[in-house]
Amino acid sequence: MSFLGAIGAAQKEAMDADERVVIIGEDVEANVYGTTGAGKSRKDKGDFLQMYGRNRIRNTPISEEVIVGAAAGAAMTGLRPIVDLSYSSFLYMAMDQFVNQVAKNRYMFGGQASMPVVFRSAMFYGLNTGAHHSDRPYPMFMNVPGLKIVVPASPSDAKGLLRTAIDSDDPVLTFEACQLWGLKEEVEEDEYRIPFGVARTVREGTDVTVVAIATAVPEAVKAADALAAEGVSVEVIDPRTLVPLDSRAVLESVAKTGRLVVADPAHKTCGAAAEISAIVAEEAFDALKAPIARVVTPDTQIPFSPALEKQLYPARDSIAAAVRRVAGARPRELALS
Repeated sequence: MSFLGAIGAAQKEAMDADERVVIIGEDVEANVYGTTGAGKSRKDKGDFLQMYGRNRIRNTPISEEVIVGAAAGAAMTGLRPIVDLSYSSFLYMAMDQFVNQVAKNRYMFGGQASMPVVFRSAMFYGLNTGAHHSDRPYPMFMNVPGLKIVVPASPSDAKGLLRTAIDSDDPVLTFEACQLWGLKEEVEEDEYRIPFGVARTVREGTDVTVVAIATAVPEAVKAADALAAEGVSVEVIDPRTLVPLDSRAVLESVAKTGRLVVADPAHKTCGAAAEISAIVAEEAFDALKAPIARVVTPDTQIPFSPALEKQLYPARDSIAAAVRRVAGARPRELALS
């Protein structure tokens, strides 16, 4: 099953299970992005609009502030909306709704109102879509109390985490890396859920911990494969959810390896990599055998030029270089120590 197919499957399961689940957003009736029906990868699954009708599948105007505000109101009155906001970069247009309404509602009303709404958006970085469409804005929302932040990196996680998000009585933002949409793997056909705050150990190792996010996950695995031939054993951890963050999994891994590299496609300043690095520095400084290294995107606008953009994000070569740097000059001895 593909990453997109897994999202479609999770949405269909949730809509079949609970008539309060509705999908609204940009072009969801026409299934433009392939998650609401009979797209190329899900021809046999049926069209959501035909199956559930316009009361539960509805297009919205291209006005992100209106979409987010309407979804918040719908959630407060009993529905459980899944909102497709298409580009993550467009979330900025609805910052007031996100920050002052969606995130603060439960607190402002003393817990009398809940906000069971999921906001899906896709990060189109690495596809030469220019500065307005290429952002990876999850760190900005990590800075807003009251929001849960999900960044799946595999089809299985995309399905299981989305089911958990739909069940949540609090607002959840999911950030999907568009480059992973075509990724395929075996995914359980039956219903399942992946709890928030539980990281995935993608690959076990003993010399260096690499915490990787979104597209950095498969790149970190490829780097680990290459480094294994050099005698360096790399453990790759995918946090899956950044809020809540499975700090324990990261700290336990660093306690074992003594070295940390964080690979994060977001910008360097105040990014997820900065937060993870700070937690390890605060909680596990004594375990560190080398300074922490971050492999991130420089604090610059994203160029349209394919040749320039390709150099910005964490890739297997840059991750491997960081691992070699923290591992020291004699990596073959690490596996023997």
